[in-house]
Amino acid sequence: MQPQTPTEPLPIATANVGMTVVDAAGAEAGVVSAVQMPGTEVRPDLAAGVAEELMGAGYLRVDGTGFLSNDTYAGGDQIRDTVEGDPGVVNLRVTRDQLYRAT
Repeated sequence: MQPQTPTEPLPIATANVGMTVVDAAGAEAGVVSAVQMPGTEVRPDLAAGVAEELMGAGYLRVDGTGFLSNDTYAGGDQIRDTVEGDPGVVNLRVTRDQLYRAT
């Protein structure tokens, strides 16, 4: 993770519901349906261990795109940056197959 200063918020802090999520390969991974900041008490629908890790790092729930897709989760450390706009974009550091799939 990169050190953050008060003038450089964590990328997850600038993510909003409705933003398009794009993976490291440039493929659309879905749309942000929830944002949970680091230290949240809201547990994602994932296996024990992984869920607690994401609760500590913060996470996005991503409504998937494509045939037979389902929700995935991106950890706060998997977010590269966000781009403001309508609807805005969340760029990931990883490809969509590296996201955590909901159970």
